[in-house]
Amino acid sequence: MFPLKTSFNIARGLLTQRHPVYVQFYVTARCNLTCKQCNVIYANADVQEVTLEQVEMMAENLAALGTGIVLLTGGEPFVRRDLPEIIGAFTRRGIHVRTQTNGLATEAQLKSAVANGARDISISLDSLIGDKQDFLNGSHDRSWAKAIHTIARVTQTYPASKSFAAFGTVLSPQNLAEIPNIIRFATRIGWHVSLVPAHIADPADAFNFRSYDREMLFPPTMYAMVDEVLDECLRLKREGYHLYDSPEFIDNIRRFIRGEGVNWRRRNDDRCDSPELYFAIRPNGDLEVCCDHILPESYPVWHEQFPRWYREGAIHREVHPITKRCPGCMYGSFPEISITAHYPLTTLERAGVFFRRSRQAKPWPFTADELLAIIDEINTEHPVDHSRAAALLEPVTRQADVTRRRTLKVMKP
Repeated sequence: MFPLKTSFNIARGLLTQRHPVYVQFYVTARCNLTCKQCNVIYANADVQEVTLEQVEMMAENLAALGTGIVLLTGGEPFVRRDLPEIIGAFTRRGIHVRTQTNGLATEAQLKSAVANGARDISISLDSLIGDKQDFLNGSHDRSWAKAIHTIARVTQTYPASKSFAAFGTVLSPQNLAEIPNIIRFATRIGWHVSLVPAHIADPADAFNFRSYDREMLFPPTMYAMVDEVLDECLRLKREGYHLYDSPEFIDNIRRFIRGEGVNWRRRNDDRCDSPELYFAIRPNGDLEVCCDHILPESYPVWHEQFPRWYREGAIHREVHPITKRCPGCMYGSFPEISITAHYPLTTLERAGVFFRRSRQAKPWPFTADELLAIIDEINTEHPVDHSRAAALLEPVTRQADVTRRRTLKVMKP
């Protein structure tokens, strides 16, 4: 799937850890959803968006540093009308582009993205039940149905071989029992699944992107169920189902949910690999450590001096104290890049996914009706016990209702 230049840059970055393998670019804070597990529409709402000219300069600088992959995310990246041109700015310079979307892109937008070199897309899918997905998306009616139609459009517009498509699935108490079926659905249609546990912050100790919705926290009563579901996910992976996440990552999901602290950084002096292997970019073009931490100093990636700042270590000296004291996250891509770099078995597995499986022809295209039929079939063959999760959550839900009533009583004039 990767062109030769991109493959070389990825391999060199993983081996030397002196070139950014992976960069997340938040092209906008604007979004047409208000998902319960996401705070991005507020976290980056205070900065302007870079111009297309500045994007071209960013792409030039990242190419000069040997960057392998750029993730275009948001907000919702497709709200930017110039997203296809943004994609082209990177692909023309040999940088692989992955687009992360909530699944509300139009057919015309997808076709234009492909025409500009897009071959890799991730769509948010947290449930195979429409009402539940709509609830998790912030109670937006028919957002799930629209996403299913977009998934169908991807299979109709992206090439069936030498491309990669995945579901970004947030693991929460509300959808825990459904995760294996989402993996079954993805595999059936030639997609992959990447899991991310919901990240919830205390307002007194805020992180940039983490939600404050306490309903997304796992109560201790669900820990055993979490283990059962994750064990089943690993079993499915061993059987050839398309779960992207490594066993090391899955083990750290368990730790993260329990509040035990992640340990995937133990082979790098207990800090993550920013900015050596990866970093993030705000909508205004400023480098940030990751989605959780903003630097006090501005380092615009579009600035002509940016490659020098990076190569001479000015950025590293700003970032390392932050990554050293950070308790760590499980935001999918960054931990997985570190795990790929420091765990040889995972390196080999990743090579198989991208250099073998992604080249194979997928069973595309699908219509939305065909996808819905597959979902119905999977839900029938593998029925989900929703009552168990609801019973384990019931004390937490009841306490949340009491808290809401008390708050409203205090606020009542």
